[in-house]
Amino acid sequence: MELQQTIGFIETPALWDSELLGVTQFNFPQIDISNFTPKLIPKNLRLGHQIEYVFHQLITQDKGYKILLFNIPIRDEKRTLGELDFIIKDTKKNIYLHIELTYKFYLIDFSNTNPIHQLIGPNKKDSFHEKLTKIKEKQFKLLHSVNCINILKKNKLEEKLINSQTCFKAQLYLPYFNKGKTFKPFKKESIYGYWIPYEKFQSDTFFAHKYYIPTKHEWVINPHAKALFRTYSEIQPELYKIISSKRSPMLWVKSTNNTYMKVFIIWW
Repeated sequence: MELQQTIGFIETPALWDSELLGVTQFNFPQIDISNFTPKLIPKNLRLGHQIEYVFHQLITQDKGYKILLFNIPIRDEKRTLGELDFIIKDTKKNIYLHIELTYKFYLIDFSNTNPIHQLIGPNKKDSFHEKLTKIKEKQFKLLHSVNCINILKKNKLEEKLINSQTCFKAQLYLPYFNKGKTFKPFKKESIYGYWIPYEKFQSDTFFAHKYYIPTKHEWVINPHAKALFRTYSEIQPELYKIISSKRSPMLWVKSTNNTYMKVFIIWW
């Protein structure tokens, strides 16, 4: 699983290049993993924290970067203000970077005409705009808080010399019945599949295919032949249970011509 997650992370492009609304994208280096054996990642961690371990192991492989701090909680007495993901040194440029790591899955909702507001989470609980605002207004500013500055000083780091960037990767999913639209400033390579409302999935259009319901830890991975694919009727009881609990599962779809596709089935 760790190697598959690592490959999935590397192959996922940054959601945008350079800067977007004042937030600078970290240019993730090209890393050769042909001889790379990832360390085991605790299975009880949520996917976001597992991705942090993937990022950590990969950056450690690159001699151009040195990790100085990792997952540092910033507290005000007993209250946690937030957490710094990474403080790293670019040894080639001799600069210090504060990296906030994000790996997301977003559905594209064309009912909103503003591309920045078109990306929403599969369960409609979060959005790209909310996350970008949080990075800019909270996570980046945390670096300059008194409590964080004190931690940096203890580690012989100067807050004013550290630049904040985000490593923001995401998989985007188009509406299945509205595939033709394009969008900017996001990359076309970030499109990984489609989303379908549950009621529209109840159609003979989908009966002939086979399906696998991946765990969330597998969402980053590309569909593969080793997965236990089942028929439409076989997955329906499990799918209905998930939808009834107001969760939108990902499905790996194996078509009759043995091609693969990712789709989200949404409950709302």
